[in-house]
Amino acid sequence: MRIAVALLIVAGVALGGLALVSAAQSPQTARAAVAHRRPNIVFILTDDLSWNLINRRFTPHIVALQRGGETFSHYFVADSLCCPSRSTIFTGLFPHDTKVVTNLPPKGGFQKFQSQGLDKKTYAVAVRRRGYATSMMGKYLNGYGDPSMTKATAPIPPGWSDWHVSNSTGYAEFNYLLNDNGKVNSYGGPSGGCHVNRKPDNYGVDMLNADARSFIKRSRRKPFAIEVATFAPHAPYTPAPRNACDFPGLTEPRDPSFDANNINPPAWLGLRKPLRRKQLAVIERGFRMRAQAVESVDKLVADVEATLAADHLSRNTYIVFSSDNGYHMGQHRLTWGKQTAFDTDIRVPLIVAGPGVPRGKVVSQVTQNVDLYPTFLQLAGATVSKRVEGRSLVALLHPSKTRPPWRRVALVEHHGRDTNPQDPDFGDGRHGGDPTTYEAIRISARHLRGFKGPVEAVYVEYQDPGHELEYYDIGKDPSERDNIASRLNRTQKGELHRILAGLERCHSGAACWKAGSPS
Repeated sequence: MRIAVALLIVAGVALGGLALVSAAQSPQTARAAVAHRRPNIVFILTDDLSWNLINRRFTPHIVALQRGGETFSHYFVADSLCCPSRSTIFTGLFPHDTKVVTNLPPKGGFQKFQSQGLDKKTYAVAVRRRGYATSMMGKYLNGYGDPSMTKATAPIPPGWSDWHVSNSTGYAEFNYLLNDNGKVNSYGGPSGGCHVNRKPDNYGVDMLNADARSFIKRSRRKPFAIEVATFAPHAPYTPAPRNACDFPGLTEPRDPSFDANNINPPAWLGLRKPLRRKQLAVIERGFRMRAQAVESVDKLVADVEATLAADHLSRNTYIVFSSDNGYHMGQHRLTWGKQTAFDTDIRVPLIVAGPGVPRGKVVSQVTQNVDLYPTFLQLAGATVSKRVEGRSLVALLHPSKTRPPWRRVALVEHHGRDTNPQDPDFGDGRHGGDPTTYEAIRISARHLRGFKGPVEAVYVEYQDPGHELEYYDIGKDPSERDNIASRLNRTQKGELHRILAGLERCHSGAACWKAGSPS
């Protein structure tokens, strides 16, 4: 199972009692019963999905989801790396408190997540206590079930009533293993070529699609929460055979940062030679395959929506679609990868549709993946602990005439340069996409002490011996090419460092909210 874009569907905003729907009920009676129970949650999370893959050509149904709900234009991940980001989503804690800062042990991965006891503190555990059926499908955490699927390496964590999760074999989309509720099954299939499918071929995203629809049908008599986590469009960017010949001649979109050096770059980025013809060819082919791979994710969205409609669940269901991190291909003369503090990597899609959510609205408030945990809990009627560091998005999903106060700064923290060859993202480092350790803040504020006018910017502090700084005025330099940190005055630098330090030290919802909302 795969899917590292995120689609969340929650049924019903009314958090009242549970209503059972009999198979003998009429459609009208079924709809009425569903409308008075707690909402369902279907969360679709993709892997390495970047904003440039969301358009009418590649993802028409996801674009339609935008028209039917809210698009969060300033949604950022706390670390643009798979396992730290997913750990934050599961727990509502920043990486500095999950302690999961890499993809594999000893500083990250499933093993670190489990050793910290975080598997017992996920949103699934909380909503399960509220009577929800819960299902996890696809990609869980890096290192799960590796090097081989056994009871020891691939346990079913607390909180999940249904479990269909793969190990690292899932990246290939064919010939992978799945832990299907405690039984390890092997799924074969073709490994390449393009053809019109006449028979099921075990393509990973399609198997997730079928499992998700089956779970919805089985669980329609009670509230349910499902996370469908695709591996697509993560490398090796394997599309479904039916899509493998789509978009001939498609090229990577060019912005001013593509194959261009930055001005005053940090040492890890440096001044780079122009991308070679072979590198450009690999980028073009990779982008085309990513576009092809995301078509199956789009079909997943469409099929899940159709199943909800057929079972009279649409009006009581929220859909949340997202990704664990973004992806760059050629920007700043970096070949391919993530992990930087550039918007290509940290700003990812978050789209939510459901009851009471305005249609076609763009939400500009600064939101983060740390906010998903408390959102799911509030929708399910569960109590959110004060230790949770995110803020529920429900107030933004159901806006009132009074605009709620909201944070203006997002925290990004990254532990760099220690991936190993077993890491699925190891190639990023080999191609210069893995910066040294840094902390950063992404700002979108009307006022900030020491600055004139609105501030739309990213500020980065590196932990290398030189303690280098980056500051990009995204309002004037949206491609983030001119590092003007040296032009900041003492007051401005002091204010930026103060905000960053406050977020790095926060360990509760109140403290993190205050630190991200500078006066």
